[in-house]
Amino acid sequence: MIRTDALAQLPVRSVLPALREALDGPGTAVLCAPPGTGKTTLVPLALAGLLGDGPPRRVLVAEPRRIAARAAARRMAWLLGEEPGRSVGHTVRGERVVSPETRVEVVTTGVLVRRLQRDQELPGVDVVIIDECHERHLDADTAAAFLLDVRAALRPELRLVAASATTDAEGWARLLGGAPVVTAEGVSHPVETVWAPPPGTVRPPHGVRVDPALLSHVAATVRRALAEREGDVLCFLPGVGEIGRVAGELGALPGVEVLQVHGRAPGAVQDAVLAGSAGRRVVLATSVAESSLTVPGVRVVVDSGLAREPRTDHARGLGALTTVRASQASGRQRAGRAGREAPGWVYRCWAEAEDARLPRFPPPEIKVADLTDFALQAASWGDPDASGLALLDAPPAGAMAAAREVLTALGAVTEQGAVTARGERFAGVGVHPRLARALLDGALEVGGARAAELVALLSEEPPRAYGDDLAAAWRTARRSQDAYAARWRREAKRLASSVRRAPREGAAGDDAAAGLVAALAFPERLARARGGDGYLMVSGTGAELGPGSALRESRWLAVAVADRPVDRARARVRLAAPVDEATARWAAAPLHRDGEEIGWTGGDVVARRVERLGAVELAVRPLTGTGGARQVRAALLAGLGREGLGLLRWSREAAELRQRLAFLHRAVGGAWPDVTEEALLARAEEWLEPELGRARRRADLARIDAGACLRRLLPWAGGEAGRLDELAPERLEVPSGSRVRLDYTDPERPVLAVKLQELFGLTGTPVVAGVPVLVHLLSPAGRPAAVTADLASFWADGYRAVRAELRGRYPKHPWPENPATATATRYTKARAEREGRGGG
Repeated sequence: MIRTDALAQLPVRSVLPALREALDGPGTAVLCAPPGTGKTTLVPLALAGLLGDGPPRRVLVAEPRRIAARAAARRMAWLLGEEPGRSVGHTVRGERVVSPETRVEVVTTGVLVRRLQRDQELPGVDVVIIDECHERHLDADTAAAFLLDVRAALRPELRLVAASATTDAEGWARLLGGAPVVTAEGVSHPVETVWAPPPGTVRPPHGVRVDPALLSHVAATVRRALAEREGDVLCFLPGVGEIGRVAGELGALPGVEVLQVHGRAPGAVQDAVLAGSAGRRVVLATSVAESSLTVPGVRVVVDSGLAREPRTDHARGLGALTTVRASQASGRQRAGRAGREAPGWVYRCWAEAEDARLPRFPPPEIKVADLTDFALQAASWGDPDASGLALLDAPPAGAMAAAREVLTALGAVTEQGAVTARGERFAGVGVHPRLARALLDGALEVGGARAAELVALLSEEPPRAYGDDLAAAWRTARRSQDAYAARWRREAKRLASSVRRAPREGAAGDDAAAGLVAALAFPERLARARGGDGYLMVSGTGAELGPGSALRESRWLAVAVADRPVDRARARVRLAAPVDEATARWAAAPLHRDGEEIGWTGGDVVARRVERLGAVELAVRPLTGTGGARQVRAALLAGLGREGLGLLRWSREAAELRQRLAFLHRAVGGAWPDVTEEALLARAEEWLEPELGRARRRADLARIDAGACLRRLLPWAGGEAGRLDELAPERLEVPSGSRVRLDYTDPERPVLAVKLQELFGLTGTPVVAGVPVLVHLLSPAGRPAAVTADLASFWADGYRAVRAELRGRYPKHPWPENPATATATRYTKARAEREGRGGG
């Protein structure tokens, strides 16, 4: 029986006529509907005609995450009074719950992309809804681009909806060919903000590291919220590790159940969270709870203010998650969770003054992710460089070049970028192309079932408790009954069905099989020991094992999982298997070289005859001489690329010039150059010549004046270079007559640190290149007293408290009641009177 009462309470019902009109007209629409309005549940049912008020259609709903896809399908089935799999079903990787009578199918965006590759026409599908498109997941952007191609070339009658709680509606409307924007008003209740910054200094996140002091403060804020407010508490944290840490800090809370929600949480826990409870709960969640899911009973949100995003080091072939400050858009989404059912509160664990400095939106995944799979999907679609795809953001050229290089080495695409038959097989497996290669080629060596089990381990990294030995983790998964092992078995079964029957079954033991499959997936991560716990990967990246690793005695490793924290020179090995040199040579055969080399070795330019496997030197013989100028220049550039611009001489003036240029690039743009490490290395020959041409060794680089060379990048041709000191002056003159140095360390906003009395009489905040400076007001002793970006407001509101605090400490200095009209001075009252500068 349809639950009409529940459906009637969903506000999106009021815009269904406008949505149907848009789909019956141009056939595309952008649906903007706040959380809780029913965009994910009511709209698909209505468009499918399952509520008795429209023609029967088959609707495909694409969600960014598996947990959201399952939850949406269960909720819609509940609204119809059915079990999942009848009128409403879902398909995620390794799990399909549908039937012949299914009219609404919820899938992940990754499943949708693979389905489009198998059959571009999507036969039988009338409407596709891409939900939560504001999150800008790469699969969602790819699916939208493919669907627009299908509408243009094959099925103009296919209806397409881009749906989101908060999105760039105009951008999506343009992308969808001028689609109408249908906006539903929400019924969200007011949410009061409680600013709850940590009481002491907290170190900013670095890589995946979060200061334990902040996590302790988050736990304390959860306890405070439980004491001050009613209802359940939803706490946002960046990752699984932080969730576990805060749960441990909370301990046992009398009468309160603590639940942990993330992408790897067992299904039973996810179901319990979404079902609600009669008792009181604290739900510790990652960003999966920002959208798509409604957690019943929540009246309070505690927001750590952190998020985790992917970053890819294309030069080293390593990806990693990094912890960042959550965007303002994410903050609004998180806060809105507290107002879904009644008025609520959000406790934000940062200062109100910091809020305006947060990024407005998170970066689109296409800008920061590994694009190897995207490049293969584009090539399989017939558009190798993705230039013909309708995308909100074009893929970065460097990331696409790195992706094509990997695909060419795998034999997935030709030198011209066209997909090969082998690449088409990779694209159909539903895992990263590297893992598809390991599955298909590894099956010939170790057998299809074992290759599938190992690739399933690599496609979702096993829990850290399984250890860093891939073969041992494989054995643990086989005998374990935990949630990860259950998912692993389903994925291994799915992958095994993708492997043709091998002509022979490999006889290698588990350890050898694990190493071989990992080496096939990541040949450039093969690593040879170089003393202690250190290894050198074929890619040239140093690596190290964790304390107590059982792999320490291995001379060669096939590294399956590694990341390189931003503060570490070497990658951390998370999962690996021992291999012998013969296996390493076989798996990385395309990277084998033997010849004379003039290159950057051991921190300097060296000429040698080398047999190597990538960066790993198998045999070396020195040669006399240092080679020609062109080879030496290439070696020096390689050294800069490997060790960074710190090889040059950076005086204080040079470092400050770079900071000023970084500010102008951000604030003014135009011809002002990008001076990030990556950008300067890309243009090294342009700004370092002729000094680079005269250099022969490392010591010569250390004599190059980086500041003098950097000035070559100034926009001289257009005359803008002459305005450097005007647009980004080294110093600002303040009312006291002092010329105070500006600090451009933060490229978003310069900082002016000046004694408070020297700004008396200045009512407007100083502006540099159109950007108000951040004023650090100092006491007479030069200690921080206040920070403001609005000097007039500070004189009116903040000065009184500062004056009351400091006049007792510094009675010899002037503290006028009206600083906006007082005379600025750098002296004490007595000296100021002698100098005729007044005071108060």
